Amino acid sequence: MKNKVKFGLCNVHIAPIIAVSDSKITYGEPFAIPGAVNLTLDPEGESADFYGDNTKYFSEFANQGYSGSLEIALITDEFRTKILGEQVDSNGAMTESTNDTISDFALGFQIDGDKTNRKYWYYNVSAQRPSTVGQTIETSKEPSTDTLNITSTPRITDNKVRTYLEKTEENGAAYDKFFDEVYEPVPSA
Repeated sequence: MKNKVKFGLCNVHIAPIIAVSDSKITYGEPFAIPGAVNLTLDPEGESADFYGDNTKYFSEFANQGYSGSLEIALITDEFRTKILGEQVDSNGAMTESTNDTISDFALGFQIDGDKTNRKYWYYNVSAQRPSTVGQTIETSKEPSTDTLNITSTPRITDNKVRTYLEKTEENGAAYDKFFDEVYEPVPSA
């Protein structure tokens, strides 16, 4: 029962990276970002080609992760404070300053398929501050969206970039809890 096509984006989750050592990355509790519209992540890395015998004899590609964008309905205050480092005052005003520290995070999301859905975690993601966009109302109301430019790089601890899981009869429990915490691969027996 394999997918023939994929469609849909939902269940976007963010897990802040709260500690990094040479051997381990510790993630905070994941939180949801509602209103996913579009996600594009393009591979990063150069190819190395070697020519011999008058042809391309050997080719290898370096995996340097991905870069792209995440478009959502509206960036949440939780993302602004926990990831972008913005501050909320006693009146509820959200303030950005040059002293804000942007935190790296794990990015989780789901892409639906015709048979099963696939859940992902990208382990080491950084985001740029988003643009501020607004537009006037004309003959109809068209919602504006927020876009985050993001980069996903390999983890320094084990070079893992991403993982994904499709639900089967055997892995149902792991699939159902996939966004409860950042999923770590389980060694094969």
